[in-house]
Amino acid sequence: MNADIFAEWLRLQYHTVVRTENSYWYDSGPRVYQAFPYHWLISPDEKEVNGFLTEHKAIGLRYSTPLESAVGAHSYHAIYDGTEYHLELLGKSARKNIRRGLKNCRVEPVTFELLADEGWNLQLDTLDRQGRELRLTKSTWERRMLAARDLPGFEAWGAFVGNHLGASVITFTMDDWLYMLYQQCRREYLPQHVNNALSFVVTQTMIERKPQVAILYGLHSLDAPPSVDEFKFRMGYRAKAVRQRVAFHPTLSPLFNRASHLALKHARRWMPNNPTLAKMEGMIRFYLQGKQPLDEQPYPPSLSSSDGDLYYESKN
Repeated sequence: MNADIFAEWLRLQYHTVVRTENSYWYDSGPRVYQAFPYHWLISPDEKEVNGFLTEHKAIGLRYSTPLESAVGAHSYHAIYDGTEYHLELLGKSARKNIRRGLKNCRVEPVTFELLADEGWNLQLDTLDRQGRELRLTKSTWERRMLAARDLPGFEAWGAFVGNHLGASVITFTMDDWLYMLYQQCRREYLPQHVNNALSFVVTQTMIERKPQVAILYGLHSLDAPPSVDEFKFRMGYRAKAVRQRVAFHPTLSPLFNRASHLALKHARRWMPNNPTLAKMEGMIRFYLQGKQPLDEQPYPPSLSSSDGDLYYESKN
């Protein structure tokens, strides 16, 4: 399985996909491009970056780069790279919640047709619970799910309470990496710990199937609440330290400064659930932080729990 299959999935969703010397890119927002494969750490030079932005009339782009790079915001990838995965490797609270989840629900592979249909309500509920406004239509969601059904490497999983789909996730295997994508859950089933059961079963299944696989549970988000990644770390995943770089078109970059960032932060107070404002604020925040030396940047807040523990290592 390779990046071309993932690129085809994006194209089937009507995304624009571009290949450059160092990476693939797709339009993750209006005239904004994200690099993929997500686990690649790339270091394109300014000629490649500015040439891409100019040629494709893009406002900005975003990619992950090594920690020792000269630019980029202090960031991380949530990953699991152990060769085994079982309850004894996890903390007491995680073990308790997983056992409750496994008692209350069953986790099994599902069809992409099921997720295209029943998964839409999970998507709506998850975004609403996280205070994030919807940016897609039901037809776009259906196309996203159905685009994966005939492509090798994609799988769909669901957690059921009785006959009701309580949580779901899709996975994609690329060489020795596996991506966890679009995990979502109905809030009424959160007390049954369906997310814990789903994450545990899928992670354990994939590690048993291919012990050398590393699992990417997601990138440090521009706008998701810290609780999203804290859940992953409590499930035994760790934060792989990287830098994330945001670059803007050279003619527009002077507009993205501390004053415009402050204005966006004020606008978000008036419209806290607006996805465009949230992403733009995050882009400018990463851009401004990324120009500072690493030791002068703020520590990513998602790496700390409420009691101050750090999640760079799995907790036992």
